[in-house]
Amino acid sequence: MGGDNETMIEEFLLLGLSGKSEQEEVVFGLFLGMYIVTISGNLLIILAISCDPHLHTPMYFFLANLSTVDICFSSVTIPKALVNHMVGSKSISYTECMAQIYFFITFINMDGFLLSVMAYDRYVAICHPLHYTMMMRPRLCVFLVVISWVITNLHALLHTLLMVRLTFCSHNAVHHFFCDPYPILKLSCSDTFINDLMVFTVGGVIFLTPFSCIVISYVYIFSNVLKMPSTRGIKKALSTCGSHLTVVSLFYGAILGVYMRPSSSYSLQDTVATVIFTVVTPLVNPFIYSLRNRDMKGALRKIILRC
Repeated sequence: MGGDNETMIEEFLLLGLSGKSEQEEVVFGLFLGMYIVTISGNLLIILAISCDPHLHTPMYFFLANLSTVDICFSSVTIPKALVNHMVGSKSISYTECMAQIYFFITFINMDGFLLSVMAYDRYVAICHPLHYTMMMRPRLCVFLVVISWVITNLHALLHTLLMVRLTFCSHNAVHHFFCDPYPILKLSCSDTFINDLMVFTVGGVIFLTPFSCIVISYVYIFSNVLKMPSTRGIKKALSTCGSHLTVVSLFYGAILGVYMRPSSSYSLQDTVATVIFTVVTPLVNPFIYSLRNRDMKGALRKIILRC
């Protein structure tokens, strides 16, 4: 290597989603609007659940946690991109980039774990309604959330430490609006075999475990629903799962094809998919859960009327 290639970089350049300035203006406006709606919508969900005693149930406890994670998830990536655009800069320091990777991995995995816990909650509610209160005790609900935080933080720490050990030389331009782990890995002049191996092994387990729990829960749910004698009972059971299934499909549909293959194959199409689960999913979650839920709409209406 030449002298320039051996120089360690101290910052990365986030090139955004488009190289054209006029398109970047449009992207900035869209991101700003979506971020404001995301924060406002999820805060309303948390406020409604906190203020309405009728919503102090396991399902809404998990939903409040999901809204909290969505706020944090969006705040990890979007504000930095907005600030860079406003000040006319594309840079992010090496330390900020590594921190962004850590929290990005934490919150994206936390989303998956919470969706799996919510699927289990729906399974108990539909398949074991008479034992729901006993099975979904408050202590168990808190434990499930806490253990999810512990696992996701340890997983994020592992990948961040593996990223820190890599050497980054002269190339520091990231074709993204945040420090996505895969584009960053492609810039390394070190061997990324261990990183890719950890993505497929540890990362695969962390990804597939909640996904498998969701699939298994819905297999039991649908098998139980099909045994119901009345059509009304079937519709009522499925209506309680509709919102959750919509969010799961949007979240896992986008993430499945991006991170379950080598970093070297990362492309522009993957960038678009990343935008879906980093920007769009946290945005639509409040609308999906509130518009399809009578209790949530009632709680939100009370809050609006008080204001």
